[in-house]
Amino acid sequence: MHILIVEDEEKLAKLAADYLRNAGFSTETLENGDAVVPRVKQRPPDLILLDLMLPGRDGLSLCAEIRRFSRVPIIMVTARIEEIDRLLGLEMGADDYICKPYSPREMVARVKAVLRRLQPQAGENYHADVLTLDANSFRILAAGREIELTSVEFQLLQTLYRHPGHIFSRSKLMDLIYQDQRIVSDRTIDSHIKKLRKKLEELLPGQELIHSVYGAGYRYERYQAGTN
Repeated sequence: MHILIVEDEEKLAKLAADYLRNAGFSTETLENGDAVVPRVKQRPPDLILLDLMLPGRDGLSLCAEIRRFSRVPIIMVTARIEEIDRLLGLEMGADDYICKPYSPREMVARVKAVLRRLQPQAGENYHADVLTLDANSFRILAAGREIELTSVEFQLLQTLYRHPGHIFSRSKLMDLIYQDQRIVSDRTIDSHIKKLRKKLEELLPGQELIHSVYGAGYRYERYQAGTN
């Protein structure tokens, strides 16, 4: 899983990256707040370790903007421990806090805890209320029923599912699904999405899980038990 570290203190950023890589994560580091939103849109990470005080845009405003288009887990890192900062950060959509100075081992533990809570990893069963994705058999189960997907269909659903609310362009989905750089068109993605929607409709009649966003792409909204 990929962790984006946004930290302008070079030594601290390197220390965090080293510990996260030793724990099995891939990492990327940004030191200026102005570069964060474009990078998150271009390549959505699995979690953001976001410092509060940054050159360029500050962590709180970044967190607020990211929450307008993505639910990627965000852990705020701050040396300002005043309660008002904590409350404001949570209202902006942060998932957790780490206060400086922090133990790198504690930081890794907090990252793992947030990911377990909010975003299951590949190879595990994914649960969203009554909806379950079985990554080992490419099956989806809900309400005592199940359907089987093709490999591409499962990869599409898995990608959208892991970032609920995030809008993926067709080109981004093509890059993520067809990593061998084969040439495919927008219509290929649209065709797979159409078939995937049909199968999801059979499993959960009346529920629209994959939404088209005109001129932008597709996003996934989690199934809510008891909704019509």
